[in-house]
Amino acid sequence: MKNKKLYRVNDGKIFGVCGGFAEYFQVDPTLIRVVWAVAAFAAGTGLLAYFICALIMPKESDIM
Repeated sequence: MKNKKLYRVNDGKIFGVCGGFAEYFQVDPTLIRVVWAVAAFAAGTGLLAYFICALIMPKESDIM
């Protein structure tokens, strides 16, 4: 079984949080970005959660 780790990805986007979640769950990053945007507009908590994840998630270069 592969050891999965959650980390930010250097994909040219703001902080790479959505790309990291997409790799972890093995889905398209666009899908994660759309869900996150809906959460941000629906209750505003998505934006706060994004910045918290950007602070606590390690960078890909720190893991590898």
